[in-house]
Amino acid sequence: MRIGADLERCVGAGQCVLADPSLFDQNDEDGTVVLLSDEVADDHVEAAREAVRVCPSGALSLVDDE
Repeated sequence: MRIGADLERCVGAGQCVLADPSLFDQNDEDGTVVLLSDEVADDHVEAAREAVRVCPSGALSLVDDE
């Protein structure tokens, strides 16, 4: 599973970082999402799904590689 981020839509709320700080960070300049990895390990799938659900701008998406 891969995660995608649309930086044009991101409002820098940081909910993704709260959901899984091992997958997400925030840009120091504008607060937008920084993907620490676009590949989601099996043990982080639920946290990634939660990040997509709670993103207020809908900037995150998950793509199943299968």
